[in-house]
Amino acid sequence: LRDDFRQTPSDVVVAAGEPAVMECIPPRGHPEPTISWKRNNIRVNDRDERITIRGGKLMISNTRKSDAGMYVCVGTNMVGEKDSDPAELVVFGELFLNLIIS
Repeated sequence: LRDDFRQTPSDVVVAAGEPAVMECIPPRGHPEPTISWKRNNIRVNDRDERITIRGGKLMISNTRKSDAGMYVCVGTNMVGEKDSDPAELVVFGELFLNLIIS
């Protein structure tokens, strides 16, 4: 895992209740690294039915304000682990969005 991430996650802004998707492509490695995610330095729990981690994608359906934070994609194999640059998920409440629209 010496190389940089082939794709790092980007900042995402969503309204509460909307889905959010973050994506990363880890560095090449032998064996090929597995992907996990951390939010504010705590591993994301994909046992939550709203959260799916597939390939390099983190998908959160029905986002909540509590999902907001700094997300890091983690590539791991038997040799080691490497973190991506952080990306921010911003979750706006409906009230704030109504103020922007009007």
